Amino acid sequence: MSAIRFDDVWKEYGDHIVLERITLEVAPRAFLALVGPSGCGKTTFLRMLLGEERPTRGQILIDGVPLQPEPDADRGVVFQRYSVFPHLTVLQNVLLGRELQHSKFLGRLFGAAKKAATDEAMALLAEVGLKGHEDKYPSALSGGMQQRLALAQAVMRGPKILLLDEPFGALDPGIRADIHVLMKRLWNETELTVVMVTHDLSEAFRLATRVIAFERNRDRPEERERYGATISRDLEIYPRRTAQLRAVAPIRSGRDDPAEQGA
Repeated sequence: MSAIRFDDVWKEYGDHIVLERITLEVAPRAFLALVGPSGCGKTTFLRMLLGEERPTRGQILIDGVPLQPEPDADRGVVFQRYSVFPHLTVLQNVLLGRELQHSKFLGRLFGAAKKAATDEAMALLAEVGLKGHEDKYPSALSGGMQQRLALAQAVMRGPKILLLDEPFGALDPGIRADIHVLMKRLWNETELTVVMVTHDLSEAFRLATRVIAFERNRDRPEERERYGATISRDLEIYPRRTAQLRAVAPIRSGRDDPAEQGA
């Protein structure tokens, strides 16, 4: 579990201010949803938390320690477009993060370590409904199944913080509902702190324990360069959410097969 703090963070690109005066504390184990109009800095916020961008002013702390300048194993990320490797099988995709984490030079595990990682990967694939698809390549999977694989790939590395950048936006509504159930289970059954960017307000309120809205207070063309977006709303979602998640039904293996092909 990890606590996150943004301490008076600004992000500027030259004379263009994207975000300003962002001060925010996120408790361990929270599920935070970031909403707001396009161009208001939600993805920039996420990229700073990942370590791909640095604040122009202010600082970001994880568990009281300044954020490392490079992405590390403590932060996993899932994008809208499936972040899986097309030349690796489903099982190899999930194993890769663990192999690189423990064998940086060879990128492979051997013996007991290999068997333990494989057993864990197989159990995780069963949890996300991909049991029986271990030897397939991503091109043989539907869109929803590929996003399940991307989530398994991120969770396998054991991150403390999971960052989601519009991860479900490209999915059909029915498939998205299934992925929401999966996401609730993964969050409920792990110690993850989740930060998700979404344009879908119903998705934000359905999944998150807290919703943060970004907005530009001054949005006229002549003001956009001089003023950035700030936090305009900070909504705590009813604490019953955790109790509700414990009642989520198990994921059914193979749920995607007939319905998601061609998604």
